[in-house]
Amino acid sequence: MKVILIEEIRGLGTRGDIVTVKDGYARNFLLPKSLAREATSGNLKSIEQERKKWALLADEEKTIAQKAAESIKGTKITIRKRIGENGHLFGSVTANEIADALEAKGLQVDKRRIELAHPIKSAGLHDVDVRLHREVSAHIQVEVVPLGVEKLEEAPPPKAVAAEEVSAEQ
Repeated sequence: MKVILIEEIRGLGTRGDIVTVKDGYARNFLLPKSLAREATSGNLKSIEQERKKWALLADEEKTIAQKAAESIKGTKITIRKRIGENGHLFGSVTANEIADALEAKGLQVDKRRIELAHPIKSAGLHDVDVRLHREVSAHIQVEVVPLGVEKLEEAPPPKAVAAEEVSAEQ
């Protein structure tokens, strides 16, 4: 089924794009949530007029995102988590925790905008992307430290499991 996208959908297209999707996806998801319209001749004509409005909106959204990226860029946040003997976390650092830490610094970021390339499961410094717009992103640093420690340098080194201890246990 051919549909005209009303909102940007990652992996599918941007506003105003005419895309072909499976019938069920269109009928059960895109159309009921007003993310797309069926590509009829009448809708195609009305979309041409709306594309001009969307172009202005897109420029405005991009400038807002650029201002937000400037305020966020280079920010370093610290998250305290329980860490096991070998230096690995119990669980992982989530985008929600990063968003809460940014909010504590006075920066409003939606947790869905935080892109983790891989789960953060170890103590240390990690680079994280915050995608504020499809063309605008900012990089922040997340420092994961053990509970009860102010900075990572103050943390005791993780205990290394010696090969002798492992063989003795078996």
